[in-house]
Order: sequence, then C-alpha cells, then structure tokens
Amino acid sequence: MKIITSEFGHSYETYSFAYTIYAKREKEDDLASIYEKGFLPFSGAKDVYDMFYMARSIRSYVRTWEPTSENRRVLKKFDGEFTKHSRTVEDVRHDEGFFDLCLSYFNLAHGNVMPLERLELILDTNLISRVIEYRKDATPVAYLLLVEGENFSHYWFSFFKQEYTRSALGMWLALDHIREMQGKKDYFYFGTGYAEKALYKTNVEPLSFWNGTEWVHDVKLLKALCRSDTIRHIDNHKDAFKAHLELF
Repeated sequence: MKIITSEFGHSYETYSFAYTIYAKREKEDDLASIYEKGFLPFSGAKDVYDMFYMARSIRSYVRTWEPTSENRRVLKKFDGEFTKHSRTVEDVRHDEGFFDLCLSYFNLAHGNVMPLERLELILDTNLISRVIEYRKDATPVAYLLLVEGENFSHYWFSFFKQEYTRSALGMWLALDHIREMQGKKDYFYFGTGYAEKALYKTNVEPLSFWNGTEWVHDVKLLKALCRSDTIRHIDNHKDAFKAHLELF
C-alpha cells in the first residue's frame, strides 16, 4: 500500500496546514487491512482505480450485534415486504432499470453528485462483490452495492425508489444486511460519519469510528462531531488531487 497525501487547505493564523491522505492499493495488499487502517474506496475522479481515502468512517462489530429497540421498530416496519436477490456487476451493467432507479434516487436524495459516468466508474472499480436487489411484487425497489472480504462487508451504496425516501428503508436495508452477516463476518463498514445526515448510522451497536489514528468506541463523541460538522466544498481540490496523482 502506497500512501499519498494531497494538500487540502491551510490557515496561517492558526498554523494549521491540512493534507488529505490516500492509499494506493498494490497487488499484495489485503483489502481488509486497508479498511482496518481507516480507508474507504475512492470514486471521485475518472480513470483513478485502486485508490482509497482516509476519513471518519464507521463500523460495527457484528459478532456481538443485537437489535436495539429502534432497530426492532425499523425491522418490523419492512420485514416480509420484499424478496432479496443477489446479482453480479456484469448483470446490472446492462440493466437500464438499475441505472434509472439508482440515478433517480441519488439526484433526489443528494443532488447531482451521481451522474451516469460516476455510477459506471463505481461499477468498473472491480471492488463490488455483490449487488443485492430487493423486489416488491417482482418489481425492483432497492439495490445495495457491497464490497466484501473474508471478515468484513462494506455497505458502499444503497439506492431505493423515491416513495421510500422518508420511510427509514435505508436503515432497514443496513440492518437486514447485518442480520445476513451474523455468524459469517466480523465487521460491517457503514461508510463515512459526517454531519447530521450521518446520525442515523449511530443506531447500530456496538459502533466505533476512525479518528485518523485508531478506532474509537465513543458513540456520544461521534454524535457530537456529526452535529458540529460544517460541510465545505473546495472546488479546486479534485483538480489538485488529479494533478498530484500524475507524480505517481
């Protein structure tokens, strides 16, 4: 694994000089060890593969997971509503309905951050082990894109039909996958934990988050960090990152 840093910002007033940290996966690297060090798959630039970024990621040790009262409420709401089917990347790559559902969901829920080209890039990473399709009355209503290793599963992306947007279906999909993992794997990676939009992820126990050095088992601190986050976009960072990669 090759570590790459890219300058992100600075404040001379406080002598703060920020760098983002990336990991370039090499042939001998075990995927689980990359996740263990706080990295998640990067999908933010065309023709950039085997790259991971360090972030405040969240994971749960599912060997000891038990549903909380809130978990049970969400599970009860949707259990028995859908049938579940495992598909391959190659299978969905030519499925127009898959792309329509996924892109419609992301544009509605998150704005224009998932154009067709980015979704195709994600499918091209060779990281996705399974695509889980949920159907209701034979009609697809949700998809999960999973990155999996021998002892972990990363709930990388979820997509679902817009009528479920405010229904807690996203949480149910995560819990349903955790149930499937129990007795088979150790860790469920739940993506990043930033801003209030990530607070729903703290309903999974036991939980820890990556603080840049180690995994911290302090959910109260994680909630406080999420509530205090300010999301800022530095428009030229992507261009700076791509230029930096040319050196490698």
